[in-house]
Amino acid sequence: MSDLPAELPSDPAELRAFAAALLDRCAKLERLLKLAKDARFGRSSEKLDGDQLQLVLEDIDQAVAALEAAEDRADPKTREKRSVERRTNRGQLPEHLPRIVETLMPAETCCPSCEGALFEIGHDESQRLDVVPAQYRVIVTRRPKLACRACHGVVLQHAAPERLIKGGLPTERLVAHVIDAKYHWHLPLYRQAQMLATHGIPIDRSTLAFWVGYAAQELKPLWRRLREILLASSKLCVDETPAPVLDPGRGRTKTGYFWALSRDDRPWAGSDPPGVVYAYAPGRGAVHGLRLLEGYRGIIHCDGYEAYKTMTRVTRADALFGTLAFCWSHLRRQFVKIEREAAPAPAPVAREALERIAQLYAIEKVLRGRAAAERSAGRQAHARPLAAALKQWFEAKLGDLAQKSETAKTLRYALRHWDGLTLYLDDGRIEMDTNAVERAMRPIKLTAKNALFAGCDEGAENWALLASLIETALCRARHRAVYAARRTMPNESGMARRCHAGTVDRVHGCPIPFGIVWSFRAPLGRRAGGRSAGSGFACRARTA
Repeated sequence: MSDLPAELPSDPAELRAFAAALLDRCAKLERLLKLAKDARFGRSSEKLDGDQLQLVLEDIDQAVAALEAAEDRADPKTREKRSVERRTNRGQLPEHLPRIVETLMPAETCCPSCEGALFEIGHDESQRLDVVPAQYRVIVTRRPKLACRACHGVVLQHAAPERLIKGGLPTERLVAHVIDAKYHWHLPLYRQAQMLATHGIPIDRSTLAFWVGYAAQELKPLWRRLREILLASSKLCVDETPAPVLDPGRGRTKTGYFWALSRDDRPWAGSDPPGVVYAYAPGRGAVHGLRLLEGYRGIIHCDGYEAYKTMTRVTRADALFGTLAFCWSHLRRQFVKIEREAAPAPAPVAREALERIAQLYAIEKVLRGRAAAERSAGRQAHARPLAAALKQWFEAKLGDLAQKSETAKTLRYALRHWDGLTLYLDDGRIEMDTNAVERAMRPIKLTAKNALFAGCDEGAENWALLASLIETALCRARHRAVYAARRTMPNESGMARRCHAGTVDRVHGCPIPFGIVWSFRAPLGRRAGGRSAGSGFACRARTA
């Protein structure tokens, strides 16, 4: 073991004490390891979801750290050895962070032997990560009035700056901070009000809600423009997820739905930046999807939900002129469910189906990131023969199974959707699954988990609007497709807004129409002008 001293105690009593302490430490670590294994690999009924698992692992890591701290206090040699290991394994701090240099000089600067002057021959340097806690401040805007002593009635004064909320208390930066905390970090407004109160700032939750709703209305043109940009794409992933919404007058919640459009062309080296648009609807029927996708002509990548087929049915007067590509991940999950529910008994058909699908995914892993033409050629050469063999195998196995069994239902689902499942073989722009849009749904579920429900339909619409902008800015910042520019555009009321987009992508070379300035900072690197990257987004407005 790495923590054993170079020499063991020679005294029997000291050796027994050392062995007892070592056994006690091993017992504690074994117990913590068992907890981690149970949380990660336990029976399906006892497994935790990803967020709960992280909480368990955090507590276990804290317990191990507390054990090490106690041992470091008891044994200086162990503490020194571990300090060397920590310095070796901790990695480098990001270069864009500002450095505050503290120089610690010896108390004596003269030689203790001859009292001569000392000079520097080198230095030791260490770096630690520090934080400056959030600080609220008051911006006082003074507009002096200037008058001429010689001329009567001449008074000059700078025009009052345009504000997001005229006569309101917050700066645009503070409103942006509140929105970011609610929809990016999933902090409900009542918790933010409590946090403000700890700074001695008594702002009610309803006031914060007014700020958010006001900003959402101002940002609506940007959401519309983002939707227009995505609907001009050749391929979109579409999904929907339930969201509880308070139903006034009934004293309970009703089920609404968040629909999502997602574009992510990076797997086939596409030039268009990623983007996400959410929209709230009171249901998940075809009429709601048609409203969101109105006018779209392209590939709709989705699951096998019947509403998507209805939207493209030619018998409808308002049908979309789109092609449906279906998701292999949804099919694979059905086989996983069959195998899990059959355990401990074997499920040979489900097991072999999963292995065959895994072969298709292995080919995709090799082709990911290549150009569409190269992906299509690789799929034709390697994946198409496997897919054809898989279809024949599905058809053969279907005849051997009880037709009402879950396995037979899954095989019929696969064969019924086969054309859409294999559309990706002929088009290198299409992925095998809709994981991109499913990942985009996670922030919605996290916010819903913390807020429990939306207060009304209008509140859910604002939620969808603001989450669209935040998630789009986030996914672009993550992949460093960013630029810094200043643009001016008129909003619906004729007022011009100056946008300072810190890390928002240029889309098709066109300015992105902000109602309020969006400057979502990238997590890595620096913004234009050498300023450090931060979190959140800032707003600034002015008259034309």
